[in-house]
Amino acid sequence: MNRNRIIIGLVVAVIVALATSYFVYQQLRLSAEETSKPVVMSTIVVATADLSVGSRLQPQLLREMPWPEGEPVPGMFRKVEECTDRALINAVVVNEPILESKLAPKEAGAGLAATIPEGKRGLSVRVDEVVGVAGFVLPFTMVDVLVTGSTGGDDAITRVILENIRVLTSGQRIEEDKDGKPQKVSVVTLEVTPQEANTLAMASTEGRIQLALRNTIDTEKVEAPSVYRSELFGGRRRLIRRQPGVQPKAQTYVVEVIRGSKRETKVFENE
Repeated sequence: MNRNRIIIGLVVAVIVALATSYFVYQQLRLSAEETSKPVVMSTIVVATADLSVGSRLQPQLLREMPWPEGEPVPGMFRKVEECTDRALINAVVVNEPILESKLAPKEAGAGLAATIPEGKRGLSVRVDEVVGVAGFVLPFTMVDVLVTGSTGGDDAITRVILENIRVLTSGQRIEEDKDGKPQKVSVVTLEVTPQEANTLAMASTEGRIQLALRNTIDTEKVEAPSVYRSELFGGRRRLIRRQPGVQPKAQTYVVEVIRGSKRETKVFENE
């Protein structure tokens, strides 16, 4: 009886082993067939050289490189003619794919104008070594704009009029310096909205502007309070600035008068 059970157990074990082996074999065969399938290739357009911001793409600057059909890149181009005569708004290096996000609209032209986003303006301001932060105000850096001017009386004020403004050009350079080396220039062009352009034009005409360099990842607006010359140096009594139409409160003095056993309180106003 025990012998028959042993034989039956061995037969079942052999059958299970054969079934498992057959299953594993089939899975390995299917996997090998899938990995051996040829990859369907297409093309992607890449640059043939390092290209700067504002460059207009020409056929000789582009080539089609093999690319897997099943691995598309958002905004990629398959044919050179699809992106010719478009201007770059970001620099690219050799063999880097040309993407829609790196190109200006077809009608935008080339050069600096193509790098300015819709709704923005490029406004140039004169700078010296101090205003230009010792030459470190380079393309794609971010700055705050401060203005110092008269308040209309005998006092002066310094205040921040624009924050987190992108520098478009430094002199005639529209590319950032990869090494971050300072560049002495006399004019920088800032990317501003139309309203900011009005503010900046007035400030540069009526006062003295200065640029404050900021970290490109620091985008928080601080809204720092204005500084008056009279308050900063403290050599004179602080001027009281009132809102138009608001009368100041008169300063009052309370005097207690004692006459014998009688006490009397009188209030006097200081004109």
